[in-house]
Amino acid sequence: MITVTRLPGSVFALNSDLIERVDATPDTVITLVDGKKYVVRESLADVVAAICAYRGAIIAEGTQIRVTDQTKPDADPVEPRRLTAVPLHAQRAAGALKHDEA
Repeated sequence: MITVTRLPGSVFALNSDLIERVDATPDTVITLVDGKKYVVRESLADVVAAICAYRGAIIAEGTQIRVTDQTKPDADPVEPRRLTAVPLHAQRAAGALKHDEA
């Protein structure tokens, strides 16, 4: 969730996963996937930065989660898998992408 401010000044939390588009017209208008629109005080750049920071925090938190084998009650935690970016050329070489997709 990100926090944004309505024009009258009230702050609310918005599920950034439901944002379809953010427009600057010159007011910043956030359109959700269901068509609902919110006009907010933050700039387009500020909204995008908030979304990036939130998603980055989720990924960072996910790398810290330690998992235990639930079938073995006394098992030691398993080291979490690390997420890494895979370059496009490597994805193409592995057949994951066609040249017109990237």
